[in-house]
Amino acid sequence: MTLIIWDPLAQDFLDKLEASTRARLLKKFDKDVRQNVRRYIKHLEHRDVGKIRIGDYRLFVDYDTAHDELTIRSMRHRHNAYKQT
Repeated sequence: MTLIIWDPLAQDFLDKLEASTRARLLKKFDKDVRQNVRRYIKHLEHRDVGKIRIGDYRLFVDYDTAHDELTIRSMRHRHNAYKQT
């Protein structure tokens, strides 16, 4: 099973979500995404990062296939996920 590493930036965003939303996201992540990571990761053009879509949220990730490690770099709501800051 894939090892998940949460970047502090992504963890902070997750911690600020409403409890029911956070629980729903984590349930989907553990139930489906973690079991078959390659199916859910999409590569973003012009960026060296992958994206996982869960409902209205986008997780920006790095995936190390050799070690089966998924690092979640950041997490955003879909309305502002792709805006440059």
